[in-house]
Amino acid sequence: MNAKLRAIAGYIAAAVIIFVGWALVAWLVNSPALPLPWEAISQFFITLPQLIPHILISLWRVLAAMALGTAIGLPLGLYVGRSARADALAAPLLYLLYPIPKVVFLPILMVLMGLGNAPKIVLIAVVVSFQMMVTARGAAQAIAPQSVTSVRSLGATPLQIARHVVLPAALPDIFTALRISIGTAIAVLFLSESIAGSTGIGYYIMNAWSRLDYVAMFAGIIAMAAMGVGLYEILNVIEHRLIRWKHQAKR
Repeated sequence: MNAKLRAIAGYIAAAVIIFVGWALVAWLVNSPALPLPWEAISQFFITLPQLIPHILISLWRVLAAMALGTAIGLPLGLYVGRSARADALAAPLLYLLYPIPKVVFLPILMVLMGLGNAPKIVLIAVVVSFQMMVTARGAAQAIAPQSVTSVRSLGATPLQIARHVVLPAALPDIFTALRISIGTAIAVLFLSESIAGSTGIGYYIMNAWSRLDYVAMFAGIIAMAAMGVGLYEILNVIEHRLIRWKHQAKR
């Protein structure tokens, strides 16, 4: 069985386990607030034409925020991890700012930027940038000194060292951080869409909840889960192309 078939079989098995557990809990609870899984799945396909615009706007917000947060956090983290002077200044700032839940700044961003896409994208980007910075800093610090010294002795410039030594060595940790960031980004997206605005899957879920339409609410949850799975799979494809040596070593 090749890798693609194994992945498909894994998703099918996981879905069966989740839906069986969901059905058992629904039967035990016996509440309209927890519909049976096939009711939610049926509603998902029925309302898919209504869901697609919400899915697309939520997907755009997550992708834009992930790109912005990575573009800021990744180079900063790598630089701080390879520079003792920069780390001496940046480390205390990271230790003080990283534990603060960034969602507390959503009301401020809404006042400054309105209720459109901007505050949601900026909020998610801030969360992602901190996660990327912390991970990239640790990955850069873990690079063996002799790897850098040997390349520098051949006359490599700092930019060449960063491109050909530091970045490739940090890529596995970077992709791990991206996976974690996807989950965090979707969670923050749900919160921001449920509080402000009238578009997105988060808004759809909370709107269904306010109408006591729990089947539609779970259809929205399925849509958000499907979006997350899709992003994970896209990231897996990119990772396989960029760091093939990692996956070849597992064979």
